[in-house]
Amino acid sequence: MEAESTPSASPDDIRRAATRRKVRAHWVPDVHSSEFAAEARRQSLLAAQSPEEAEIQAFIDSVYEWPDDDYSQ
Repeated sequence: MEAESTPSASPDDIRRAATRRKVRAHWVPDVHSSEFAAEARRQSLLAAQSPEEAEIQAFIDSVYEWPDDDYSQ
């Protein structure tokens, strides 16, 4: 339950809850939105068409930790 929905919430609790909502909205993209999908596709196409595509992919592979387990079971 959010702090501002309780009658005894202090002004500090209300302010902190509002700040958390703003930070969450700013830093966590909705990965299920059509805008996110379109932007991800746009960027991946740009990377694929780049003369440095092999270097870009090598960098991505070096920093991304691929899971060892098969989660499809």
